[in-house]
Amino acid sequence: MIDMVKRFFSKTRANNSNTAEQNTVHDLCVATCALFVEMARIDGTFSQAELETILSILKEKYGLSGEHADALIEEADKERDQSVDLWQFARLINENYSTDEKIEIVETLWQIVYVDGKMDQYEHYLMNKLKNLLRLSHSQLIDAKLKVKYSR
Repeated sequence: MIDMVKRFFSKTRANNSNTAEQNTVHDLCVATCALFVEMARIDGTFSQAELETILSILKEKYGLSGEHADALIEEADKERDQSVDLWQFARLINENYSTDEKIEIVETLWQIVYVDGKMDQYEHYLMNKLKNLLRLSHSQLIDAKLKVKYSR
């Protein structure tokens, strides 16, 4: 499974031991997926279409099997539920990913927002909050939005 997880997020920081590297990769996967789940849940519902979109992204873009994608979503949702805020997830992402990689995450978040064809006030709020937490500019956020919106 760890090979699939490594493919999911191929970049890790140099670590002294294989276990530390595996933990970092695992934590990054959970942190990123927690943001996906938070975006899907922010409006008070986690629709089947949103779940299917996240599963599709995890399987097609990151090469996870259906079983591993389900397990990752479940674990990310649990971690998200137990967290006080999203800062812990954003901190891990900021420590391990380049700006381009964080923009890819934001593009995925936009895909989740537009599953139903519209953005509500809660999704708008969360996208702006995540922009700040991930240390991205407003123009980077809007460029990612336009890329996703017009590639549909």
